[in-house]
Amino acid sequence: MLIDEELTLKKLEVFLAFMRTGNLARAAAELQTSNVSVHRAIHSLESALRCPLFKHEGRNLTPLESAYVLEERAQKLIQDVLESVRLTREAAGFSAERFKLGSLYSLTVKTVPQLIMGLKIRRSELNIDLILGSNIDLLYKLKNMEVDAILVSLDDSVNDPDCEQIPLFSDDIFLATPADSPFAQRAEVDLAEVRDETFITLTQGFATHQDGIRVFKQAGFEPKVAMQVNDIFTLLSMVSSGVGYALLPGRIAAVYENRVKLIPLQEKYRLQQHIGVVFLKAKERDPNLLALLAECRMYANRQATQ
Repeated sequence: MLIDEELTLKKLEVFLAFMRTGNLARAAAELQTSNVSVHRAIHSLESALRCPLFKHEGRNLTPLESAYVLEERAQKLIQDVLESVRLTREAAGFSAERFKLGSLYSLTVKTVPQLIMGLKIRRSELNIDLILGSNIDLLYKLKNMEVDAILVSLDDSVNDPDCEQIPLFSDDIFLATPADSPFAQRAEVDLAEVRDETFITLTQGFATHQDGIRVFKQAGFEPKVAMQVNDIFTLLSMVSSGVGYALLPGRIAAVYENRVKLIPLQEKYRLQQHIGVVFLKAKERDPNLLALLAECRMYANRQATQ
């Protein structure tokens, strides 16, 4: 048996409203429509089902046994459809109850906590997962819809035609030294002076690794790399223990501030990272993403006025 095209979910909703209220006027008020529209929908539903649902007693409609059977089944059907819509939208990343935010490790010192607090104020019911990684790893996750947005360095590695970007702030690159280093008290440093020193770097894929390559190339030497690590906090720990020097962004200055000093580079070596949020164009109308973007714009405005 084919489903009659007159049998619609909307008519079932009207029918259920009438069964709840037991009255055309009350059902119409609940649905914000007219008595005539409710009566017409019920009559059309009977025609589509090819059986009566009510006994007509003057202006009153008395439910038959068929109406009670349909009521029970229709309630479950409507709930199943609503749940199907919700799950479908969540699978596509739209207005899910959980928001997955990707970020560079270094942004968890200040930027990420502020953005998450603002997002929770806007959408208190939202559960937020934080996924940390490199520029390249996070873009891969974004493109595969494993995360909803990423906070990264806006360099060539995240330029993608399917994505949009919103800048947040710019950050200088510094020489990170142990607190007892002879360079620790300098107002600025010439990188040529540290060409014979040992360095620690992040692994490839991290924006700071790529920025370091550019700065060292400009200084005319390849650094002696003692080790590469996968997160900036391990790198800071190595620097503070005297294992070597590193080139790091200024936003991590508060971490190990008594044990690691960030020394400005001479003007000819200076380089800035431009930090921002990246998201898929296809999801730009998702309510959760819109809330995050609103917080990002407010954060960017605050940074610009400081």
